[in-house]
Amino acid sequence: MRRADGMTLSGTASFKPGRYEGAGMRFLRFAQWLDSLDPPSAVYFEEVRRHRGVDAAHCYGGLLATLTAWCEGRAIPYSGVPVGTIKAHATGKGNAGKEAVIAAMRAKGFTPADDNEADALAIMLYALDHLPNITTPRAREPARTHRADCSKTSN
Repeated sequence: MRRADGMTLSGTASFKPGRYEGAGMRFLRFAQWLDSLDPPSAVYFEEVRRHRGVDAAHCYGGLLATLTAWCEGRAIPYSGVPVGTIKAHATGKGNAGKEAVIAAMRAKGFTPADDNEADALAIMLYALDHLPNITTPRAREPARTHRADCSKTSN
């Protein structure tokens, strides 16, 4: 997160449900964490199109739904950034590995604890360089750049 004063805040958080909790607790914890933040002027996230399995896809979909609903409810513009785009901006190679992204963020003066924090920093840097609204105050009627239409279903 880049604050209005230019300071960067980063880290990781786990929303994994406990042993005796339902799977929905992950999304509830994520929403509560979002509520604890100062409202951002824009949100950019890693747009993942391929997942290692069904559980990962379901988890990503739930987190994405929680995030985009949270942004919509607060009129905060949001957009996904493809994984290859993030890696190419950070390292010069769209298929770079996790260690290369970590090294690239360290070379820029950051100290990511893991690949997740390095990815988040890389997204922030990409957004600062390429995307609108991240350094400007939030508009009253922002354009929403990513929407999912769930009204069309097939059986």
